Amino acid sequence: MADDKQISGYGLGSVDTVMSVDAVEQAARDLEGGGPSRDDLIALTGDRETAVDLNGLKAGYGRMEILHGLDMLVGKGQSLCLIGPNGAGKSTVLHAIFGFCDVMGGSITVGERDVTRLTSNEKLSAAGVAYILQDNSVFPDMTVEENLLMGGFLKNRPAEARQAADRVFEKYSRLADRRKQKAGTLSGGERRLLEISRALIMDPQVLLVDEPSIGLEPRFIDMVFEILGDLQQGDGKTIIMVEQNAKKGLEFADIGYVLVSGQLAKAGLGNDLLNDDDVGRLFLGG
Repeated sequence: MADDKQISGYGLGSVDTVMSVDAVEQAARDLEGGGPSRDDLIALTGDRETAVDLNGLKAGYGRMEILHGLDMLVGKGQSLCLIGPNGAGKSTVLHAIFGFCDVMGGSITVGERDVTRLTSNEKLSAAGVAYILQDNSVFPDMTVEENLLMGGFLKNRPAEARQAADRVFEKYSRLADRRKQKAGTLSGGERRLLEISRALIMDPQVLLVDEPSIGLEPRFIDMVFEILGDLQQGDGKTIIMVEQNAKKGLEFADIGYVLVSGQLAKAGLGNDLLNDDDVGRLFLGG
């Protein structure tokens, strides 16, 4: 479980363990074939109710299919980290769940609701799914409070968004102290905290997190993962993330999936994948 794990280090390895990008991609392709069964994936969720279920998902952009019949299962309150070489389809999984790309086949279920054809706004407001982008998405010329209120644009009444923002300020004094400060003056870690907090205004149950550590200093990376851990363990949020730092992501997550060429090559508990020889050689620098 995520609360039993200590998050530390970068998993980049020493110079003599580094593989070229092409070598990693070729070696990763050698993992294809077979992959875990749907029963294997169900077993990884334990006895939890299913929070997100991708069944035979085919998705991509325009006529380009990136995901080829992908299955994915995450239990309520679990965290899952997607790793794999560049171009494996990791971010496309998040895009498909949230409605940012084209679904060509299969289904996406959140809880007991089929959300395959819902719009992004419908997934946020009606299905409780929020997306935290990897890019710097704060509005720099707006205050911290105004940025938070932007997260409640789908609320029926402005007062509801303000109440939700107040709850965020109660939870994170770091933001409360900067309530009237322009977001562009925040540190990298504070901006990432604001991005996460803005997603919480709609009180989602599922958080899609794209590259939470990207561009951050080590001390801020630890802070962001602590915040995500609190949201999972304290608030019961289900977290599905893509993380470039595979070691960090697997140390955090209950479950890890290895994607290769739009298909699932391996799946297991985060700790088990950390100790997997193939995963270590290809993605952990060891």
